[in-house]
Amino acid sequence: MAYRDEGDAVIGRAGGEAWTAAAVAPSIVPSLVRAPLEEPSPRKRPQGPKLPRCPEIDCLRHILPPGIIALAELRSAESGEGADRILIAWGAIDEEDYVAALAAWLGVAVEPLETTPRQRCPLADDRLVEAAVAGMLPLTGKSGLDIVVAPRLVDSRRLMAVVQSGTDLARRIRLAPTAALQCFAARHGADDIERRAVDTLRTTHPDLSASTGKTQPAMVGLGVAAAGLAAILAPAAALLTIELTLGLIFLSWAGLRLLGVLSNPLAYRRRRLLPHRLLPTYTIIVALYREAATVKSLVAALRGLDYPLEKLDIKFVVEPDDHETREAIAALRLGAPFETIVAPSGGPRTKPKALNAALQFARGSFVAVYDAEDQPEPNQLRLALNAFAAGGERLACVQACLTIDNTADGWLTRMFTAEYAGLFDVFLPGLAAWRLPLPLGGSSNHFRTSALRQIGAWDPYNVTEDADLGMRLVRFGYHTTVISSTTYEEAPARFAPWLRQRTRWFKGWIQTWLVHTRSPLRLVRELGWPGFATFQLVVGGTVLASLVHALFAVQLVWSLAAAPPESTTDHMILGLHMTILLSGYAISALLGVVGLARRGLLGAAWALLFMPVYWVLLSIAAWRALFQLVHAPSYWEKTDHGLARTSRLARKSQK
Repeated sequence: MAYRDEGDAVIGRAGGEAWTAAAVAPSIVPSLVRAPLEEPSPRKRPQGPKLPRCPEIDCLRHILPPGIIALAELRSAESGEGADRILIAWGAIDEEDYVAALAAWLGVAVEPLETTPRQRCPLADDRLVEAAVAGMLPLTGKSGLDIVVAPRLVDSRRLMAVVQSGTDLARRIRLAPTAALQCFAARHGADDIERRAVDTLRTTHPDLSASTGKTQPAMVGLGVAAAGLAAILAPAAALLTIELTLGLIFLSWAGLRLLGVLSNPLAYRRRRLLPHRLLPTYTIIVALYREAATVKSLVAALRGLDYPLEKLDIKFVVEPDDHETREAIAALRLGAPFETIVAPSGGPRTKPKALNAALQFARGSFVAVYDAEDQPEPNQLRLALNAFAAGGERLACVQACLTIDNTADGWLTRMFTAEYAGLFDVFLPGLAAWRLPLPLGGSSNHFRTSALRQIGAWDPYNVTEDADLGMRLVRFGYHTTVISSTTYEEAPARFAPWLRQRTRWFKGWIQTWLVHTRSPLRLVRELGWPGFATFQLVVGGTVLASLVHALFAVQLVWSLAAAPPESTTDHMILGLHMTILLSGYAISALLGVVGLARRGLLGAAWALLFMPVYWVLLSIAAWRALFQLVHAPSYWEKTDHGLARTSRLARKSQK
């Protein structure tokens, strides 16, 4: 599927012929394609208290109070958006009611797309989504080709001008709400939507997909055979070599984390925010599964963003069998800019597959991904745009900082808070400052839509799609930065849900490491040696440290309890084990303390005293992930939300 930026007039293909707005109706090309409204000329610019008139809402002047009409016209002059979009986004009128009023005002018909036969549309299935995104759908009529237009997605003023021109084209225009166009495309193009959501990456870049399973078996087998032969011929030397190699890896892993501590604190320069008129359309995607309890607070958080509602494009993606969440969304009676998309039923049931389905309907130049329980700071979208403007075209992703909201729920949530503080407030900003590849967090990622589509979007077969996507962006020549904007999240307070979540993360990191090391030499060329080493330590080293930690700890305890070391080799191995364990604990605790200090949360630092216990839990999760990788590689263990007993954000807002 060829993706195009908002405003592209291409809407489909049928019978081998390209169907564009020009092909359908030449005179409508500059007229219906959505664009910022023109500034009034000096002679027409309103003087004093006189309001700019918006003809697109003339059909509502006898329906809505004059005060609401006046506010919408003022906002239209400020933002460059049509007053109809503003009134719909404000909830002053439903889009369906506006379409009916506009159709009656213009004397055109409303097309009942829910009952329109598929054969009336000449577009191929793989072009229906593009038509829905563009807001124009061609249908064969009795006297030729009709055009169904969603006024909210095109420039309704120009639409009115075309209809009122009295031309033959004007008599062929039909109106329909945005949701009707989207439902028509989703219903009749379901197979193609599913195919793209599941297969885009593995067909365009099969070597970068976790579904293909190619992991250089010859090289792995050769390495295992060599290690086995060495263990048979010289067991003591082989053991010492393995111990020294692991020790070097773990000490390098600890040293890399010091980079964040030694780097400057995250303090992204806050440039002047863009005025409303220059703000682009911003798509927000939230994948929901069994999240009925969080929908209301999520909607409130998204409505609270400091961004014009008329320039937001918010997609909720739900699973086909999740009737409870769909009912919770329907109960809120959300209109624009909220839309609900049902994820395809085929393929693995994973968050990245759901995101891929929603991305096909995205109309924004930028895309943000949030989780169901997220509470982002209001100015986050604007700060992300500032970062994109400062970073240039090769800056493809901006990561906001995540922090735990329910810190006071228990020891695990305090450890989670310290871990997130060390990661998002210390370590990742350090990597970004040095232009090193960084694994993304699973939420509050902001992307250039064009770059995201170019690299194949998310891998539906990787259960930790964020880490994989962060590395893939770098391999395609892009980079990522971190901004000083916070999103509050809920952490599991009990061990069982924590274990399921951490198992999924580790499993995805193993998948990511296996995928990106299929061709090590190519990876070096694309990442460079510093990036290659960072990838190995951050992705592979983190999993390896968790897997081996329990073995090191048991061997160390056994060595100290059973008998004192006798040989020089025994002393060396014992010292190495102690150095590795203590340095790992110390660096992790240091990152947590520094991050908590930057967050003003040093009161939670006492939980770090139990770092050895936490590492044992991490080791359990890592081994569980390795077992699950073999038996259920794409199985997605759901983390339940809406269970928090405390909230730092709520307590802060009450002060």
